[in-house]
Amino acid sequence: MMRIITGKARGVRLATLEGDRTRPTSERAKEAVFSMLQFELEGKNVLDLFAGSGQMGLEAVSRGAAHAVLCDASRAAADIIRANALKTRLMPLCDILCSDFCTSLQNMRRRQSFDLVFLDPPYALGLLPQALELLLRYRLLHAGAKIVCESAAPEDVFAGNDALAEHFDILRSARYGVAHITVLVYQGQEANEE
Repeated sequence: MMRIITGKARGVRLATLEGDRTRPTSERAKEAVFSMLQFELEGKNVLDLFAGSGQMGLEAVSRGAAHAVLCDASRAAADIIRANALKTRLMPLCDILCSDFCTSLQNMRRRQSFDLVFLDPPYALGLLPQALELLLRYRLLHAGAKIVCESAAPEDVFAGNDALAEHFDILRSARYGVAHITVLVYQGQEANEE
């Protein structure tokens, strides 16, 4: 059972997709991530890129984030996210996008930028480096933005791309069951600078 841990929507149970097409972040991993971020959420803009049920983005908004964009390529997932946003009464602070991550990021360029990003793509597809590259290319990150990456192994985050890794500092890296959580800090230009 997934639920919002704390904040405005504390205790609200969240719907999830049936079957094994999505793999929700475990309660233990979610609690660890948010205990690390708890004093950095107020007023922030959040992106939950492979949102699944939307639990990470909704948790951030429940805890005081100003706005969240929740994206998933699956129509069924987008419907679940919308239902969860309505159930938690956080819908006014959320935008829900149903498109693949490349299209979503391209469409956001120069219009939005983020302080906190959750990246939890299907492990086997190796999409983390591409997602990070697109966040940089489209200048969607504020300087100092935190990026929470979930993967099968820590080396999956950059997949050996040293040039990509140079843009980020690793704040924390830890395993929670099958998931490896790596929290990055973006050290580059302010978003949308020319």
